[in-house]
Amino acid sequence: MEFIEIAGAGKKVSRLIKGTDYFFHDTYEKAATNLDAFLAIGGNTVDTAHIYCGGQSEEVLGRYMKERGNRNQMVILTKGAHHDQNGPRVNADAIRKDLTESLERLQTEHVELYALHRDDPNMPVAAILEALNEHIESGKIGAIGASNWTWQRLEEANAYAASHGLKGFTFSSPNLSLAKANEPFWAGCVSADAETLAWHEQTKLPLLSWSSQARGFFTGRFTPEVRDNADLVRVFYSDGNWERLRRAGELAASKNTTAIQIALAYVLNQSFPTCALIGAQNQAELLSCDEGSRITLTSEEIAWIDLASEVKPAGV
Repeated sequence: MEFIEIAGAGKKVSRLIKGTDYFFHDTYEKAATNLDAFLAIGGNTVDTAHIYCGGQSEEVLGRYMKERGNRNQMVILTKGAHHDQNGPRVNADAIRKDLTESLERLQTEHVELYALHRDDPNMPVAAILEALNEHIESGKIGAIGASNWTWQRLEEANAYAASHGLKGFTFSSPNLSLAKANEPFWAGCVSADAETLAWHEQTKLPLLSWSSQARGFFTGRFTPEVRDNADLVRVFYSDGNWERLRRAGELAASKNTTAIQIALAYVLNQSFPTCALIGAQNQAELLSCDEGSRITLTSEEIAWIDLASEVKPAGV
Protein backbone atom coordinates (compact mmCIF):
# COMPACT_ATOMS: atom_id res chain seq x y z
CA MET A 1 0.00 0.00 0.00
CA GLU A 2 1.28 3.45 -0.88
CA PHE A 3 0.80 6.45 1.41
CA ILE A 4 0.74 10.23 1.14
CA GLU A 5 1.54 12.98 3.61
CA ILE A 6 -1.17 15.44 4.67
CA ALA A 7 0.12 18.37 6.70
CA GLY A 8 -1.21 18.21 10.25
CA ALA A 9 -2.43 14.62 10.15
CA GLY A 10 0.50 13.30 12.16
CA LYS A 11 0.40 9.95 10.33
CA LYS A 12 0.82 8.81 6.76
CA VAL A 13 -2.47 8.37 4.90
CA SER A 14 -3.09 5.26 2.78
CA ARG A 15 -3.87 5.88 -0.89
CA LEU A 16 -6.97 3.71 -0.49
CA ILE A 17 -9.43 5.01 2.11
CA LYS A 18 -12.11 2.66 3.40
CA GLY A 19 -15.67 3.93 3.17
CA THR A 20 -18.06 3.21 6.04
CA ASP A 21 -21.44 4.53 4.93
CA TYR A 22 -22.92 1.04 5.28
CA PHE A 23 -21.80 0.44 8.89
CA PHE A 24 -24.82 -0.39 11.04
CA HIS A 25 -25.02 -2.01 14.48
CA ASP A 26 -27.04 -4.94 13.18
CA THR A 27 -24.34 -5.78 10.60
CA TYR A 28 -21.39 -5.15 12.88
CA GLU A 29 -19.61 -8.40 12.00
CA LYS A 30 -19.62 -7.51 8.31
CA ALA A 31 -18.10 -4.11 9.07
CA ALA A 32 -15.47 -5.61 11.37
CA THR A 33 -14.54 -8.27 8.82
CA ASN A 34 -14.22 -5.64 6.09
CA LEU A 35 -12.01 -3.46 8.30
CA ASP A 36 -9.80 -6.42 9.24
CA ALA A 37 -9.34 -7.20 5.55
CA PHE A 38 -8.56 -3.57 4.74
CA LEU A 39 -5.86 -3.42 7.39
CA ALA A 40 -4.48 -6.73 6.12
CA ILE A 41 -3.72 -5.23 2.68
CA GLY A 42 -1.91 -2.32 4.34
CA GLY A 43 -4.65 0.31 4.48
CA ASN A 44 -4.95 2.50 7.55
CA THR A 45 -7.35 5.34 6.71
CA VAL A 46 -11.11 5.18 7.20
CA ASP A 47 -13.73 7.66 6.00
CA THR A 48 -16.85 8.35 8.02
CA ALA A 49 -19.12 11.31 8.80
CA HIS A 50 -21.44 12.66 11.46
CA ILE A 51 -24.48 11.94 9.28
CA TYR A 52 -23.55 8.49 7.97
CA CYS A 53 -26.08 5.82 8.90
CA GLY A 54 -27.69 8.21 11.37
CA GLY A 55 -24.52 8.17 13.47
CA GLN A 56 -24.13 4.40 13.48
CA SER A 57 -21.15 4.49 11.12
CA GLU A 58 -19.02 6.36 13.67
CA GLU A 59 -20.36 4.25 16.54
CA VAL A 60 -19.53 0.98 14.78
CA LEU A 61 -16.04 2.23 13.96
CA GLY A 62 -15.54 3.29 17.58
CA ARG A 63 -16.64 -0.12 18.83
CA TYR A 64 -14.36 -1.85 16.35
CA MET A 65 -11.27 0.13 17.40
CA LYS A 66 -12.02 -0.43 21.08
CA GLU A 67 -12.52 -4.19 20.64
CA ARG A 68 -9.43 -4.59 18.46
CA GLY A 69 -7.32 -2.17 20.51
CA ASN A 70 -6.00 -0.69 17.27
CA ARG A 71 -6.89 3.00 17.45
CA ASN A 72 -3.23 3.97 17.11
CA GLN A 73 -2.99 2.08 13.81
CA MET A 74 -5.88 3.99 12.29
CA VAL A 75 -6.21 7.33 10.56
CA ILE A 76 -9.75 8.63 10.97
CA LEU A 77 -11.34 11.01 8.48
CA THR A 78 -14.70 12.25 9.68
CA LYS A 79 -16.85 15.08 8.45
CA GLY A 80 -19.35 17.48 9.98
CA ALA A 81 -21.46 20.61 9.46
CA HIS A 82 -23.65 18.97 6.83
CA HIS A 83 -26.85 20.85 6.11
CA ASP A 84 -30.15 19.72 7.63
CA GLN A 85 -33.81 20.33 6.85
CA ASN A 86 -33.37 23.96 7.85
CA GLY A 87 -30.50 24.66 5.47
CA PRO A 88 -26.74 25.19 5.74
CA ARG A 89 -24.94 24.55 9.05
CA VAL A 90 -21.38 25.65 8.29
CA ASN A 91 -20.89 27.70 11.44
CA ALA A 92 -18.99 27.53 14.72
CA ASP A 93 -21.87 26.10 16.76
CA ALA A 94 -22.63 23.30 14.31
CA ILE A 95 -18.96 22.41 13.92
CA ARG A 96 -18.53 22.22 17.70
CA LYS A 97 -21.69 20.15 18.16
CA ASP A 98 -20.94 17.68 15.37
CA LEU A 99 -17.28 17.27 16.31
CA THR A 100 -18.12 16.66 19.96
CA GLU A 101 -20.68 14.01 19.05
CA SER A 102 -18.36 12.40 16.50
CA LEU A 103 -15.54 12.04 19.03
CA GLU A 104 -17.92 10.49 21.55
CA ARG A 105 -19.21 7.98 19.01
CA LEU A 106 -15.70 7.14 17.84
CA GLN A 107 -14.55 6.73 21.45
CA THR A 108 -11.50 8.88 20.79
CA GLU A 109 -10.23 12.30 21.81
CA HIS A 110 -8.77 13.21 18.45
CA VAL A 111 -9.20 12.65 14.72
CA GLU A 112 -6.34 12.93 12.29
CA LEU A 113 -8.46 14.39 9.48
CA TYR A 114 -11.57 16.55 9.83
CA ALA A 115 -13.53 17.89 6.87
CA LEU A 116 -16.50 20.17 6.48
CA HIS A 117 -19.01 17.97 4.67
CA ARG A 118 -20.50 20.83 2.65
CA ASP A 119 -19.94 24.54 2.08
CA ASP A 120 -22.08 27.58 2.72
CA PRO A 121 -20.82 30.24 0.29
CA ASN A 122 -22.66 32.89 2.30
CA MET A 123 -20.50 32.18 5.35
CA PRO A 124 -17.21 34.15 5.40
CA VAL A 125 -14.13 31.94 5.34
CA ALA A 126 -12.74 33.92 8.28
CA ALA A 127 -15.40 32.67 10.69
CA ILE A 128 -15.07 29.10 9.44
CA LEU A 129 -11.30 28.94 9.78
CA GLU A 130 -11.30 30.57 13.19
CA ALA A 131 -13.81 27.98 14.42
CA LEU A 132 -11.78 25.07 13.03
CA ASN A 133 -8.50 26.43 14.40
CA GLU A 134 -10.02 26.49 17.87
CA HIS A 135 -10.36 22.71 17.68
CA ILE A 136 -6.89 22.24 16.19
CA GLU A 137 -5.44 24.17 19.13
CA SER A 138 -7.42 22.07 21.60
CA GLY A 139 -5.92 18.91 20.09
CA LYS A 140 -9.22 17.47 18.83
CA ILE A 141 -8.33 17.80 15.14
CA GLY A 142 -5.09 17.23 13.26
CA ALA A 143 -5.56 18.35 9.64
CA ILE A 144 -8.56 20.25 8.37
CA GLY A 145 -10.06 19.88 4.92
CA ALA A 146 -13.20 20.47 2.94
CA SER A 147 -15.51 18.10 1.13
CA ASN A 148 -17.52 19.59 -1.73
CA TRP A 149 -15.86 22.98 -1.75
CA THR A 150 -14.88 24.65 -5.01
CA TRP A 151 -11.22 25.37 -5.60
CA GLN A 152 -12.02 29.08 -5.54
CA ARG A 153 -13.36 28.86 -1.98
CA LEU A 154 -10.41 26.73 -0.92
CA GLU A 155 -8.02 29.28 -2.35
CA GLU A 156 -9.84 32.12 -0.59
CA ALA A 157 -9.80 30.24 2.71
CA ASN A 158 -6.12 29.37 2.55
CA ALA A 159 -5.16 32.92 1.57
CA TYR A 160 -7.02 34.17 4.64
CA ALA A 161 -5.35 31.58 6.86
CA ALA A 162 -1.88 32.46 5.56
CA SER A 163 -2.40 36.18 6.18
CA HIS A 164 -3.84 35.71 9.68
CA GLY A 165 -1.53 33.12 11.20
CA LEU A 166 -4.11 30.32 11.05
CA LYS A 167 -3.94 26.72 9.89
CA GLY A 168 -5.52 26.36 6.47
CA PHE A 169 -7.05 23.47 4.62
CA THR A 170 -4.46 20.81 3.83
CA PHE A 171 -6.73 18.50 1.82
CA SER A 172 -9.87 18.59 -0.26
CA SER A 173 -12.43 15.86 -0.89
CA PRO A 174 -14.58 16.36 -3.97
CA ASN A 175 -15.68 13.69 -6.42
CA LEU A 176 -12.99 12.79 -8.92
CA SER A 177 -13.50 9.90 -11.31
CA LEU A 178 -12.80 8.94 -14.88
CA ALA A 179 -16.55 9.27 -15.55
CA LYS A 180 -17.49 12.95 -15.57
CA ALA A 181 -20.65 14.01 -13.75
CA ASN A 182 -23.41 15.57 -15.82
CA GLU A 183 -24.77 17.21 -12.68
CA PRO A 184 -24.15 16.92 -8.93
CA PHE A 185 -25.06 13.56 -7.42
CA TRP A 186 -26.61 15.46 -4.52
CA ALA A 187 -27.37 19.18 -4.50
CA GLY A 188 -24.32 21.15 -3.43
CA CYS A 189 -21.82 18.40 -4.18
CA VAL A 190 -18.69 19.19 -6.17
CA SER A 191 -16.96 17.13 -8.85
CA ALA A 192 -13.43 18.02 -9.90
CA ASP A 193 -13.37 19.59 -13.37
CA ALA A 194 -10.36 20.57 -15.48
CA GLU A 195 -9.91 23.88 -13.62
CA THR A 196 -9.97 22.06 -10.29
CA LEU A 197 -7.35 19.58 -11.44
CA ALA A 198 -5.15 22.38 -12.76
CA TRP A 199 -5.40 24.16 -9.39
CA HIS A 200 -4.47 21.00 -7.50
CA GLU A 201 -1.55 20.45 -9.86
CA GLN A 202 -0.36 23.98 -9.14
CA THR A 203 -0.84 23.86 -5.37
CA LYS A 204 -0.16 20.13 -4.82
CA LEU A 205 -3.02 20.11 -2.29
CA PRO A 206 -3.97 16.46 -1.70
CA LEU A 207 -7.32 15.38 -3.12
CA LEU A 208 -9.29 12.56 -1.48
CA SER A 209 -11.86 11.46 -4.03
CA TRP A 210 -15.31 10.19 -3.09
CA SER A 211 -17.13 7.99 -5.64
CA SER A 212 -13.67 7.42 -7.10
CA GLN A 213 -14.98 4.55 -9.26
CA ALA A 214 -18.13 6.39 -10.35
CA ARG A 215 -20.44 4.20 -8.28
CA GLY A 216 -19.79 1.12 -10.39
CA PHE A 217 -20.09 2.73 -13.82
CA PHE A 218 -16.99 0.85 -15.01
CA THR A 219 -17.95 -2.60 -13.71
CA GLY A 220 -19.52 -3.70 -16.98
CA ARG A 221 -23.00 -3.90 -15.46
CA PHE A 222 -24.18 -0.77 -17.24
CA THR A 223 -24.85 0.01 -20.90
CA PRO A 224 -26.80 2.82 -22.57
CA GLU A 225 -29.80 0.45 -22.68
CA VAL A 226 -29.65 -0.50 -18.98
CA ARG A 227 -31.46 2.34 -17.23
CA ASP A 228 -32.66 0.82 -13.96
CA ASN A 229 -30.40 3.01 -11.81
CA ALA A 230 -31.95 6.45 -12.15
CA ASP A 231 -29.17 8.26 -10.28
CA LEU A 232 -26.43 6.69 -12.38
CA VAL A 233 -28.35 7.53 -15.56
CA ARG A 234 -28.80 11.12 -14.43
CA VAL A 235 -25.22 11.69 -13.32
CA PHE A 236 -22.96 9.55 -15.52
CA TYR A 237 -24.81 8.49 -18.68
CA SER A 238 -23.33 10.50 -21.55
CA ASP A 239 -21.65 9.86 -24.89
CA GLY A 240 -18.34 11.01 -23.45
CA ASN A 241 -18.49 8.61 -20.55
CA TRP A 242 -19.43 5.65 -22.75
CA GLU A 243 -16.34 6.43 -24.81
CA ARG A 244 -14.24 6.67 -21.64
CA LEU A 245 -15.57 3.26 -20.62
CA ARG A 246 -14.70 1.84 -24.04
CA ARG A 247 -11.18 3.23 -23.89
CA ALA A 248 -10.69 2.07 -20.30
CA GLY A 249 -11.68 -1.43 -21.40
CA GLU A 250 -9.25 -1.33 -24.32
CA LEU A 251 -6.41 -0.12 -22.08
CA ALA A 252 -7.33 -2.73 -19.48
CA ALA A 253 -7.07 -5.52 -22.04
CA SER A 254 -3.56 -4.40 -22.95
CA LYS A 255 -2.56 -4.54 -19.27
CA ASN A 256 -4.41 -7.76 -18.41
CA THR A 257 -6.63 -5.98 -15.91
CA THR A 258 -10.21 -4.59 -15.79
CA ALA A 259 -11.85 -1.33 -16.75
CA ILE A 260 -12.84 -0.54 -13.16
CA GLN A 261 -9.24 -1.02 -12.04
CA ILE A 262 -8.12 1.35 -14.78
CA ALA A 263 -10.71 3.86 -13.52
CA LEU A 264 -9.25 3.60 -10.01
CA ALA A 265 -5.71 3.94 -11.38
CA TYR A 266 -6.81 7.12 -13.19
CA VAL A 267 -7.59 8.74 -9.84
CA LEU A 268 -4.36 7.56 -8.24
CA ASN A 269 -2.06 8.56 -11.11
CA GLN A 270 -2.76 12.28 -11.18
CA SER A 271 0.12 14.76 -11.11
CA PHE A 272 -0.57 15.71 -7.48
CA PRO A 273 -1.21 13.68 -4.31
CA THR A 274 -4.50 11.76 -4.41
CA CYS A 275 -6.33 9.10 -2.44
CA ALA A 276 -9.40 7.15 -3.44
CA LEU A 277 -12.33 6.51 -1.11
CA ILE A 278 -13.51 3.00 -1.89
CA GLY A 279 -16.80 1.28 -1.14
CA ALA A 280 -15.55 -2.31 -1.20
CA GLN A 281 -17.90 -4.49 0.88
CA ASN A 282 -16.38 -7.93 0.28
CA GLN A 283 -13.01 -9.58 -0.24
CA ALA A 284 -13.25 -9.68 -4.04
CA GLU A 285 -14.03 -5.97 -4.30
CA LEU A 286 -11.28 -5.10 -1.85
CA LEU A 287 -8.67 -7.15 -3.71
CA SER A 288 -9.78 -5.55 -6.99
CA CYS A 289 -9.16 -2.12 -5.45
CA ASP A 290 -5.79 -3.22 -4.08
CA GLU A 291 -4.72 -4.46 -7.50
CA GLY A 292 -6.02 -1.31 -9.19
CA SER A 293 -4.06 0.88 -6.80
CA ARG A 294 -0.84 -0.75 -8.02
CA ILE A 295 -1.35 0.09 -11.70
CA THR A 296 0.86 2.80 -13.14
CA LEU A 297 -0.54 4.92 -15.96
CA THR A 298 1.50 7.26 -18.12
CA SER A 299 0.39 10.82 -18.76
CA GLU A 300 -0.35 9.78 -22.36
CA GLU A 301 -2.59 6.93 -21.18
CA ILE A 302 -4.43 9.22 -18.77
CA ALA A 303 -5.00 11.82 -21.50
CA TRP A 304 -6.28 9.20 -23.93
CA ILE A 305 -8.79 7.49 -21.61
CA ASP A 306 -9.99 10.91 -20.43
CA LEU A 307 -10.62 12.00 -24.06
CA ALA A 308 -8.01 14.76 -23.78
CA SER A 309 -6.04 13.16 -26.62
CA GLU A 310 -6.97 11.15 -29.69
CA VAL A 311 -3.47 9.66 -29.89
CA LYS A 312 -3.64 6.05 -28.76
CA PRO A 313 -0.71 5.13 -26.48
CA ALA A 314 1.72 2.52 -27.77
CA GLY A 315 0.80 -1.03 -26.85
CA VAL A 316 -2.93 -0.41 -26.59
